[in-house]
Amino acid sequence: MKLTLLKEFFAGFLRTRHFARHFRRLALLESMTDATVSREVPPTLAQTLVAAANDHPQGLMERLGAHADGLSEAQVQALREKFGLNEVEHEQPLPWWTHLWHCYKNPFNLLLTLLALISWLTDDLKAATVIFSMVVLSTLLRFWQEAKSNKAADALKAMVSNTATVMRRDFAADTSPVFGRFHASATQVQGAQRIELPIRQLVPGDLIVLSAGDMIPADCRVLSAKDLFVSQAAMTGESMPVEKFVRQIDPSATNPLDLDNILFMGTNVVSGAATAVVLATGNNTYFGALAQRVSATDRAPTSFQHGVNKVSWLLIRFMFVMAPLVLFINGFTKGDWMEALLFALSIAVGLTPEMLPMIVTSTLAKGAVFLSRKKVIVKRLDAIQNFGAMDVLCTDKTGTLTQDKIFLARHVDVWGEESEDVLEMAYLNSYYQTGLKNLLDVAVLEHVEIDRELQVGTAFQKVDEIPFDFNRRRMSVVVVEQDHPHLLICKGAVEEVLSVCTRVRHGEAEEPLTDELLARIRQVTAAFNEEGLRVVAVAARSMEAGDDVYSLADEQDLTLIGYVAFLDPPKESTAPALRALAEHGVAVKVLTGDNELVTAKICREVGLEQQGLLLGNDIERMSDKQLAKAIETTNVFAKLTPSHKERIVRLLKANGHVVGFMGDGINDAPALRTADIGISVDSAVDIAKEAADIILLEKSLMVLEEGVLEGRRTFANMLKYIKMTASSNFGNVFSVLVASAFIPFLPMLPMHLLVQNLLYDISQIAIPFDNVDEDLLRKPQRWQPADVGRFMFFFGPISSIFDITTFALMWYVFDANTPDHQTLFQSGWFVVGLLTQTLIVHMIRTPKIPFLQSRAAMPLMVMTAIIMAVGIFLPMGPLAHYFKLQALPSLYFVFLPVILLAYMALTQAVKGFYSRRFGWQ
Repeated sequence: MKLTLLKEFFAGFLRTRHFARHFRRLALLESMTDATVSREVPPTLAQTLVAAANDHPQGLMERLGAHADGLSEAQVQALREKFGLNEVEHEQPLPWWTHLWHCYKNPFNLLLTLLALISWLTDDLKAATVIFSMVVLSTLLRFWQEAKSNKAADALKAMVSNTATVMRRDFAADTSPVFGRFHASATQVQGAQRIELPIRQLVPGDLIVLSAGDMIPADCRVLSAKDLFVSQAAMTGESMPVEKFVRQIDPSATNPLDLDNILFMGTNVVSGAATAVVLATGNNTYFGALAQRVSATDRAPTSFQHGVNKVSWLLIRFMFVMAPLVLFINGFTKGDWMEALLFALSIAVGLTPEMLPMIVTSTLAKGAVFLSRKKVIVKRLDAIQNFGAMDVLCTDKTGTLTQDKIFLARHVDVWGEESEDVLEMAYLNSYYQTGLKNLLDVAVLEHVEIDRELQVGTAFQKVDEIPFDFNRRRMSVVVVEQDHPHLLICKGAVEEVLSVCTRVRHGEAEEPLTDELLARIRQVTAAFNEEGLRVVAVAARSMEAGDDVYSLADEQDLTLIGYVAFLDPPKESTAPALRALAEHGVAVKVLTGDNELVTAKICREVGLEQQGLLLGNDIERMSDKQLAKAIETTNVFAKLTPSHKERIVRLLKANGHVVGFMGDGINDAPALRTADIGISVDSAVDIAKEAADIILLEKSLMVLEEGVLEGRRTFANMLKYIKMTASSNFGNVFSVLVASAFIPFLPMLPMHLLVQNLLYDISQIAIPFDNVDEDLLRKPQRWQPADVGRFMFFFGPISSIFDITTFALMWYVFDANTPDHQTLFQSGWFVVGLLTQTLIVHMIRTPKIPFLQSRAAMPLMVMTAIIMAVGIFLPMGPLAHYFKLQALPSLYFVFLPVILLAYMALTQAVKGFYSRRFGWQ
């Protein structure tokens, strides 16, 4: 019977070997770029999307029950009851039983279960009980900690849900607990209300309004579009955005991803504007179908996970070498191979870092809870340790170093004189543009007096729009005033607007744009830039009436009217935050699309000393090898495109840095995805928040310093456990090898080793809450498996010296030198072994003198004191017989403090040498 169960266990173990990683997560959209995966959707879904693409808009609207002014509340409620919330099923929390299984199935728990099963099959029920207890304890602690952390994270994530602009009739804000507090404003638009709603509230038939930076919240059919470019890279792997149209150009297309007027959930708008009708939500979307097929796919392991895995396998390899060695030495010297086998199994259990998953999870979760109190959402627990390892922080300028409140400081003509005409032109452009939501436009539109003077809403009508994109860096609107010609008004970056201008307005007259005028214009704008003002050029052109559709080709032969200049002052927290990061070994590099003069001004104001400057044009001409070298000595990069930012971050990582990137715009999303840790803010565009690992709910950059320090505390506490476990386990095994070779009986029974190991593991539970020395927080920290191995070989044998001293004490002083007196010998080593193993917690947690120069947190002090008391109580109390121990003589407790003090003194001396030679961590 037992042999049959053993075979079944091994079969199950082999089946689960491919699922041994600690965390199984829903695959991100990035994992869907493989064509063989991305094409695997139900045929009915593909047919539905193709049919919707080729359907007449009016007929499609009727079939969906949609309305030109949006759905009514009654329709929405009925559709929501039918289709549910707009959420992909696999994004829901795991059922508790699935979560419990995920907490159990790590390599160490599987190994311990195997050892417990072997102990049971060999009739060692006590050993099997102790081992199984350790597995249950580790699993339940991790389950409880993760459940608590996930609950807190879910509550925080609800505060930053992405939204969509939706058209609704007779809308009433839903404040039910299901949807959370509604806080978006509603705007009346032609009998409908344009409102911002969490994307989970969308239903099929909803009309949505899209602009640059928006995430597509569901599968949609385009109803109107203007220069609409959508990034489908996550779906198809294509790096270039795809233009979407109102009509399907190729009616014979059958692949959903080739449809010209279908938008897919999870992709994002790069530029342009559109209205669209929702076709499908949640699991019924293309993304929902793909998510169900790739739900078993792992994310690529991070550097943090690689480090944990390397250390884990270092200890496991050590176990696979030492356990057989103990088996053969005891088998040959004692002659009892079954007893030797049980003893070797106990050694294997003692060498297994079974608490590592729980310690890692607990420390990361504690960090997440700490940061949540600072109003920081941690979307991925591993990001906390990356915070501590980060040695380079790349940051955008606008909205991150500077305030996200921009003021219109100047509106001047080409020569720098105040001009109301320029402000009027800029106002018309900002009022009628519907593309990229821009703080500059908000600042212009605050001048409501222009609205009254020009009677913008009645005297002018919008004809068309040429939306903003990051290549042109400008946008245009075309308006008409009663019977006047059409007027194209363009505003954007100075150089990009100048590139399409041929004339300059001088007073009431116009003159050609000559090289001399061009030089003078650049002097004027440079002077504004040096004042820290961001300059936007305004140009115009009269167009013959009659054409209602305009394109990029019409942005030519413009007349430069003047400039509007904006002041974007730095945040108050920027300068102290940058100083704090520098003090903690984090280099800050500014990556911005703005020009170099404004950037230099801001850098001076925040106290960031400029070290070299690279412009986007310089980067274009450099190879990866040249750029990788240049970025090491440069900390200011200006006039960058999104691809430039991503390239810089990628090469910094290739140079061996742990890179953080902080940004809040569409142009920051590629870099946020590439960085080791992406940081964004609650007010960022949807795609930036989605790409980030950490989201700041408050604008203070001082949170960054606190995040870095918390990441380093997290790492330091994880490393404590690994160092303690590695060194104490090595010392125990070394002592066992020595004792086994010279003592005619086992120096400690398998039960003793298991109980000792269980008590030691319990003492480690408080490590995530321990204090960390300030000295250990000054520099970035990373996983160094080689250092762990070296540390183990340095500090492990120290305990062996005092173990051997204890052997001699028990052998010669207390005459425990025959098999008849082995219980006394084993009891004496049990106490010394447990006490030294527990004291190592305090010795190795700091390079300083423990208890005097560096004191552990109270939970750890209390826990270790309790375990040491239990260790003495077991042989001295009424349970001694059950554990095959016996009471120790009084003289033993005279020698015990001497052994412990000598052990601490020698460990402290070795610590000093090791720290001077190799550094502490």
